[in-house]
Amino acid sequence: MSSPPAAQVGEDRAVAKQRVASLTGIRAVAATLVVLTHAAYTTGHYTHGYGGLVLARMEIGVPMFFVLSGFLLFGPWVRAAESDLPWPSVRRYAWHRVRRIMPAYVVTVLIAYAVYHFRMAGPNPGHTWIGFLRNITLTQIYTDNYAYKYLHQGMTQMWSLAVEVSFYVALPALAWLLLTVLCRKRWQPRLLVAGILALTLVSPAWLILVHTTHWLPDGARLWLPTYLVWFLGGMLLAALRPMGARAYAVVCLPLALICILIVSTPIAGAPTTSPAALREGLSKAVFYGVIATLAVAPLALGNRGWYAGLLASRPMVFLGEISYEIFLIHLVTMELVMVEILGFHIYTGSWVALFVVTMVVTIPLAWLLHRFTRVKS
Repeated sequence: MSSPPAAQVGEDRAVAKQRVASLTGIRAVAATLVVLTHAAYTTGHYTHGYGGLVLARMEIGVPMFFVLSGFLLFGPWVRAAESDLPWPSVRRYAWHRVRRIMPAYVVTVLIAYAVYHFRMAGPNPGHTWIGFLRNITLTQIYTDNYAYKYLHQGMTQMWSLAVEVSFYVALPALAWLLLTVLCRKRWQPRLLVAGILALTLVSPAWLILVHTTHWLPDGARLWLPTYLVWFLGGMLLAALRPMGARAYAVVCLPLALICILIVSTPIAGAPTTSPAALREGLSKAVFYGVIATLAVAPLALGNRGWYAGLLASRPMVFLGEISYEIFLIHLVTMELVMVEILGFHIYTGSWVALFVVTMVVTIPLAWLLHRFTRVKS
C-alpha cells in the first residue's frame, strides 16, 4: 500500500490542529455563558419575563462542558477499540484527571473560605469546618438539605464540578460496559452507538425516581445520573467520528438556537438548577443535552468552516485555556465587583455592567491561577 502524499498528510494535520484548537475555544464560550447567567441572577434579572428566562438558560455552558468531557475522555477508549490497541491505563487516566482539576480547585477553595471569613455577605451554611471538608473533597452534593448544609456562597457553581468528578470515576466502567461487554472487544460502531443511546434512558429513569420517591436525599437531583445524558452526547460524538460522520455548523447552530428559544419558555420550569416538577426536569435534561451536543458536534466531527475558524482563533483559545479557572473563581470576583466596584445591592443593577466588569477582573486572575497551579507533563 502506497503512503499518502505529503500534501494530504499536511492537510490532515492542519485539520486535527484546528479541531483541537476549536474544542479549546468552545470552552471559552461555555465559561462566558456561565458567568453571564450568574450576572443575570445576581442582579435579579431572572424574573424579568421571557428575556429573564433566556438569560437563565445561558447555564447551558455547564452541559457544554459535560459534552466536551464525554467526547474528549471517551475518545481514547474508542480509538483503542477501533485500532485494536491496548486499553488506556486507568491509573494514568486517573492521575491526569486529578492533576488537571485539583491544584486550581484546592487553591480556589482556600481563597473562597479566606475571603468569606472576613465578609458578612448573608447566610453561608457551607462556611464551617465540615463544609470545608465537604467542599474540598467535592462531596458536598451527597446529602439531604444540601442548600442548608454545605452550600458555600462563593462556590455555588461547584455542584457541577462534583458531578464532573463522578463522571471521571464512572467513565472506565462505562467504557468497559460498552466496549468489552456489549461489543465484546471488537470494533462494532453501530452497536456502540446503540449502547450509548440506550444509556441515555438512565437520566429520565433517575429523574422519575427522585421525583416520585422520598427515601433519597434531595441532593440526589444533583447526582451524575441526572446529567449522564449530557456526557453521553459527547460520548456519542466520539463514537461517530471514526465512522466518518460529519456535522455542519450551518445546520447544527440554527437547530441549537431554536431549541434554546423553546427551552427558554416555562417548559423547563423556573430558573433554578433543579426544576420542581418532573416534566420540567425531563424537558431541561433533554433540551440541554441536544443544545450542547449540537454546539460541539461541528467541531468534534471535522467541519472546517467559519465556526471552527472563529473558535480556533488566538483570543478564543487563550480564554479556552483558562476557562476552568474562570469557572472556578468568577463567583467570588463577581461578589467583590458588585459590592466594592459597582456598588450594587443584591438583585439590583445592570447585569451587563456586572458581567463585563466581572470578566475584566476575572480573566487576569484566572490566568494567574492557571499559570501557577498547572501541573506540567
